[in-house]
Amino acid sequence: MNPPTQPPWERSPADDEQFVRPYVLTSGRISPAHGRFDLITQVVTVGPTPPPDSGLGPEHLSILRLCQDVVMSVAEIAGHLNLPGVTVRVLLGDLLERGHVAVQEPTPEADVTDIGIYEAVISGLRAL
Repeated sequence: MNPPTQPPWERSPADDEQFVRPYVLTSGRISPAHGRFDLITQVVTVGPTPPPDSGLGPEHLSILRLCQDVVMSVAEIAGHLNLPGVTVRVLLGDLLERGHVAVQEPTPEADVTDIGIYEAVISGLRAL
C-alpha cells in the first residue's frame, strides 16, 4: 500500500484508519499557553526524552526526539512532522511549560524605539 500523499489534516477518516485532526492534538487550543513561537524561533530539547508514560502525547515525544541533538526552527519541525505550524506552536508551548525544550526567539534587526535610528535617518535626508 502506498503512503498517502495528502497531509493528515486534509485526509478523511476513510482514507486513513489513524486519522486525527490537528485540533484534537491540541485539545482545541489555537495558541500556546507559554511562549510566542514565530516560525523562525529556534527550539532544542533539554535533557533526555521522557518515557512514553510521562503524560505527553506521541506528537510531543516526536518533537523532543527531533530536536534532541539539533536546533530546529518551528517551521522545520512542522515540516518534518507534516503538521500545521499552529499545531506545532501549541505542542511546543506544552513542552516549554514542562521544561522539556529551550527556545531562542528571533531578535529584531533594529530596535524601532531607538531614537538614534530616527536621528540618523533625518540627518541622511537633510544631507540630500
